[in-house]
Amino acid sequence: MTSRKPAEASAAFHAPLPDSAKQLLPRSRPAGPINPSEIASLTVRVRGIRPVRELEKRISQIYAAPLSRRTYLTREELAVEYGAHAADLDMVEHLANKNNIAVSYRNTAQRKIVVRGTLGDLLNMFPANLRMFHHPNGNYRGRQGQIYVPRQLKNCVTGVYGYDTRKRHKAAYRFHAIAAGGPANHRGSFPTEFVKRYNFPDKYRGETLDGSGQCIGLVELRGGFDNDDLETYFKAIAVPRPEVVAVSVDRVVNHPTKFGGSDAEVMMDIECAGAAAPGAKIAVYFAPGVGNGLLDGVSAAVHDSERNPSVVSVSWGSNEDRKDPSNKAFHEVFVEAAALGITICVAAGDHGTAGDSDHTDWDHKHHVDFPSSDELVLACGGTQIDENGEDVAWNDGQPFGKKFSRGGWAGGGGISDFVKLPTYQKNAGVPRSIFTGKRGRGVPDIAMNAERYFLRWQGKDRILGGTSCVAPLMAGLIARLNQAKRKNVGFLNPFLYAKAKKGIVKDVCIGTNGIFKTIKGYEAKEGWDACTGLGTPNGERILKNL
Repeated sequence: MTSRKPAEASAAFHAPLPDSAKQLLPRSRPAGPINPSEIASLTVRVRGIRPVRELEKRISQIYAAPLSRRTYLTREELAVEYGAHAADLDMVEHLANKNNIAVSYRNTAQRKIVVRGTLGDLLNMFPANLRMFHHPNGNYRGRQGQIYVPRQLKNCVTGVYGYDTRKRHKAAYRFHAIAAGGPANHRGSFPTEFVKRYNFPDKYRGETLDGSGQCIGLVELRGGFDNDDLETYFKAIAVPRPEVVAVSVDRVVNHPTKFGGSDAEVMMDIECAGAAAPGAKIAVYFAPGVGNGLLDGVSAAVHDSERNPSVVSVSWGSNEDRKDPSNKAFHEVFVEAAALGITICVAAGDHGTAGDSDHTDWDHKHHVDFPSSDELVLACGGTQIDENGEDVAWNDGQPFGKKFSRGGWAGGGGISDFVKLPTYQKNAGVPRSIFTGKRGRGVPDIAMNAERYFLRWQGKDRILGGTSCVAPLMAGLIARLNQAKRKNVGFLNPFLYAKAKKGIVKDVCIGTNGIFKTIKGYEAKEGWDACTGLGTPNGERILKNL
């Protein structure tokens, strides 16, 4: 095959991929051409045997039935009925080989192929306007406009992801290394205290509930866990250490370091989930922190037939972007999860209505965090405990922005700019956006304490917080519920909203997620609100009403 210049699309050979246009990050500055010899990976998704909208209708039917009579799809049924056409995957593989590109992963159920080669060869197969850019949050490889696909693939390829290397990030709440002595001396609490506070059920029909027989999936971008630290930590909190396994996605492995910030996220997720459900296996899916990493990590967890997680926790994300072509792919994976009976818990963000931004690159606009804004995930927000021992909206009362690098921590939430108001929220009193006046998906769904968790990583005891603690803690509760009912509770949102007045949640009516002297926010109030959702869960009452 004759080689062409990278990013040169020919109408004779290529067709534009619908809905693939992408924009640069604000404040990006050109930094020169890409290196065509650089090795990169792309995730190519293809159409299913049957359309996703048909599976969405099937989900509605599945969750209309009470849990006792509910039948989820098996992974085998999902692959056979809604997976990829083998011929489509064969054609992608054939054209990749002709372009000197290797296929590193192929999966019918996930409807995807991961191809790996030089950027020059990848751009010959999938032309795009790709260059390097400077940005306050770090240089990245970015593309503008559409991706083009070989004309043979124009009716079967639905998405190509991975050219763009902007980081997905979830900045952990400020943390402090502390001396020995435990949380009592440092105003921190073990996650087990919140397991008690939110009444996680510990017995059901004579069985001890600890997540036994369940698997919790944790999706991580970079970083790693250290077994010695886990051993020390679980002894300190007097909880049996859970079985923890590392799963590599796109060649990323468990890689703990002495100083890396990503280790904090990994260890925090394991320690919170493990404290809540020590009897569960914890599968940690390590994926790249850029490009197609988060999408591939979530997909790998949902479709893992070996470890078979019943609940998946995601503490990573970014500000939602209506024009991001990966939105559709994420939603399709969440549809598949719901069909399989898998609950997806996602942290709602740590900077109130400013969204999931670094202090250095906030654009002074409102944002809801994605993927917590997808209608098929359980969005987990934050509270803090006041001097009266009551949960109030999490907010440190400090400004946010480039000049205020230590403040602006508040529970993420708001009204989505592009996800429509879900059916289950139509009677919840979700208001119009205070920024746009439009209706949309309200975030979060539930909330728990996001302040001062006593944790350990890189050989030190530390105090940390954020909604990144809430999502894995909620995953631990889901594992206990699944164990008790001997059946996955799956997509829990319709149940939570329908039964909210049955005492399964405790309303939070004090506080705001607006940031002091920075950006307005939503007020906690009676009923659902856009900083604490329905309120804090009561695990015993949830189990009783399932």
